[in-house]
Amino acid sequence: MNRLVLVALGSNCGDSLAIVRGAITDLAQFARGELRASHLWRTSPVDCPPDSPDFVNAVVAFEARDGLSADDLLDALKALERAHGRAAPRRRNAPRELDLDLLLFGAERRDDARLTLPHPRAHLRRFVLAPAAEVAADVVWPGAERTVADLLACLEDRDVATRID
Repeated sequence: MNRLVLVALGSNCGDSLAIVRGAITDLAQFARGELRASHLWRTSPVDCPPDSPDFVNAVVAFEARDGLSADDLLDALKALERAHGRAAPRRRNAPRELDLDLLLFGAERRDDARLTLPHPRAHLRRFVLAPAAEVAADVVWPGAERTVADLLACLEDRDVATRID
């Protein structure tokens, strides 16, 4: 059974490079086998308060370890955010030490108060698709029925994403 997981990482507060690198290392505990991590990317903030700093973003891909559910992983992602210094936001999309978004969990599709899979906006965002194309270019995005690489190639936004490592 294919249980490919994609997780997006972002940070625009504190030592963002170190925070994202540390979180990538932490995410390996949820993988059965190899965790594939994209390069780090510097991206312009999207839907954030004015004067928000640029983000450091990455995406990891891995096969979920046996017994891990999407809900279990979501709980663990929230705990990792707190462990890396994320506090409760004072305002929507305020700068944050770490943001972890569960993009895909195998073929699971759901939309409830707790979790929406696949992530509802990720396939429209360069800061997700550019790093995701490095680790999952041929994955077909559920609902869009196009590969990650194709979605990236067809984006018409003006957002900036620059590889930094």
